[in-house]
Amino acid sequence: MPGAPQKIEVRFYRSAAGNEPVRDWLTGLPIENRRTIGQDLQRVQYRWPVGMPLVRPLGGGLFEVRTNLADGTTARVLFCFHAGELFALHGFIKKTRETPPPDLKLAKTRKQEIENG
Repeated sequence: MPGAPQKIEVRFYRSAAGNEPVRDWLTGLPIENRRTIGQDLQRVQYRWPVGMPLVRPLGGGLFEVRTNLADGTTARVLFCFHAGELFALHGFIKKTRETPPPDLKLAKTRKQEIENG
């Protein structure tokens, strides 16, 4: 179909033990928050490239989806692209202005795992 947007597949990071921590985090959130975060991820899937205020580059091939939730909190899903797919690496509720270094480090480690196969 001409003009149809290209869909980028979203994959959840999977640990060597088979766990999917981002999926687990999402399922632990209230349904309204899950829906809002899912809608923002879908916007990235169908409209890439997307810039601020929805997506912010973090450097080194990492990006964050920035979701303001109805309960006044702010969620972040850190992601990268690999082999033409979007990999959700880490998700958290943001409590500070800057992305906390441990969260950024975790996403970088997971990105390296995906790239190294």
